[in-house]
Amino acid sequence: MWVDVSDPALPFFDEKTEGLLETRIFLATSADGGQTWTAPRLMDVNPITMCTPLTGPVLVLPNGDWACQFEINKPRGYLPPWRHSAVIMISHDQGRTWPMSVVTANDPVNRLFYWDQRIGNVGDGKLLDLFWTFDSTTATYLNIHARISSDHGRTWSELWDTGAAGQPSAPAMVGVQDDLIAMAYVDRAGPPAIKVRLSRDCGRSWPAGSELVLHDTTRVQTLPKATMGDAWKEMGRFSVGLPVIDRLSNGDLLVVYYAGGDADCTDILWARVGV
Repeated sequence: MWVDVSDPALPFFDEKTEGLLETRIFLATSADGGQTWTAPRLMDVNPITMCTPLTGPVLVLPNGDWACQFEINKPRGYLPPWRHSAVIMISHDQGRTWPMSVVTANDPVNRLFYWDQRIGNVGDGKLLDLFWTFDSTTATYLNIHARISSDHGRTWSELWDTGAAGQPSAPAMVGVQDDLIAMAYVDRAGPPAIKVRLSRDCGRSWPAGSELVLHDTTRVQTLPKATMGDAWKEMGRFSVGLPVIDRLSNGDLLVVYYAGGDADCTDILWARVGV
């Protein structure tokens, strides 16, 4: 995710116009397990002309296609009507071209923002997408929402409320033969905490009884919010977040996240969870 910060006086988010600094996607590839990388190259997202902040890594889909996940945001100074959207672009040739774009979530009236989509392969060719969901009218966060695709990201089910509140990771399969899935997430209702929950119905529900707390803190980092600008200011205070969860070869789960006492002083931490 490349951002034009050539003028450091400009904020990333312009509260007056709700626009972002120019944001683009650059891609690099490695053929030796991450030891060396190609030079970053600009991704062609035509016909999209808005800002395109990344929301996660490029995914290799069950059918071999690649999917690049990002959001469509309003550029700074853009005045016409617009619609925030979570999007994937699909490549059939390992990232050389991206001919297909699919909107994974948006709100026709631009009230609900489906931020930070997190997509995971959940077996049988299915993709589960989890969203950190914000109501811009009430300036409140809703529960994590989700939807599922059974055709390699081409079409998606109706959105549903997962019943869990927070900022999610991509889901990870726990087993290889059933619908047992794990999600790590940040619960920011009070002092931020990194938690894990399990779903036995492929993400439809995440019972509170399955919850495990991996990391908690004592200082609340949320602010009273009345506008979208307040939400962006609040994000600048976060010093705990961005969990990633995956299944290890022995069936345990590995969770990686950042945490620290202040937003400008954080560590990268990990936890191993037996299932």
